[in-house]
Amino acid sequence: MSDEELDELKKRRLLELQQQQLEKEHQVQRQQEVEAQKQAILRQILTPEARERLNRIKIVKPELAEAVELQLIQLAQAGRLNSMLTDEQLKTILKKLTDKQRDIKITRK
Repeated sequence: MSDEELDELKKRRLLELQQQQLEKEHQVQRQQEVEAQKQAILRQILTPEARERLNRIKIVKPELAEAVELQLIQLAQAGRLNSMLTDEQLKTILKKLTDKQRDIKITRK
């Protein structure tokens, strides 16, 4: 390989890496925008106490919190939530969801 070919390969590789970096930055930006939209909707449908509880759950069980957030947003967009959800109502929803998840049975043979 000549020096010119090596330089051309280096330039192409550098361009590829720059494109990949730009794509990653765009993806992160889109994720941040989606998260901001979710938080804005949750502010409209949850009382401050309920939002605080959901944020604490997100620290411990992010999958559960994500599922609850998506479910609440879908209900709100469908117009099925008439008022803001209180902390007690959120507790009831969480209890129903976690009861379903705790049915683990181990049988030994």
